[in-house]
Amino acid sequence: MPRVSLRPAVPADIPLLIELITELADYERLVHEVKADAQRMHEHLFGPRPYAEVLVGEVDGEAQGFALFFHNYSTWLSQPGIYLEDLYVRPAARGAGLGKALLTELARLAVERGCGRLEWSVLDWNEPAIGFYRSLGALPQDEWTVYRLTGAALHDLAGKA
Repeated sequence: MPRVSLRPAVPADIPLLIELITELADYERLVHEVKADAQRMHEHLFGPRPYAEVLVGEVDGEAQGFALFFHNYSTWLSQPGIYLEDLYVRPAARGAGLGKALLTELARLAVERGCGRLEWSVLDWNEPAIGFYRSLGALPQDEWTVYRLTGAALHDLAGKA
């Protein structure tokens, strides 16, 4: 049985995280959109005002995945929540229990921190992930559509402030 362990990321993990992020983007057919920058990532994860946290997942002592998450806030619940931005397990390590361990730890952190929700998005074509999430009791929020401002549209709107 493989030995699965989790640990918080440390600054020395930045190159590993960029590698894993690139692998995830490749799996999602979006590698052309990766602009990960080690210096910015270091500042945003470990600087004076961290914007996100990362758990590194290991199988038999070797890094095989990660979960990057941050807090959000539900006005309806009047409680914080945890938003899982990225969850990735390398193909060779899938089936070892690492994905479940990462989500279990995030659920534990959410409860420990008084959060009312643990949320994430999944690509609608990613049937293996959807099946896995449903097996854990997660439910899709089909009535909501995610909107995003980025690039020129974001800067244009900001310039109107």
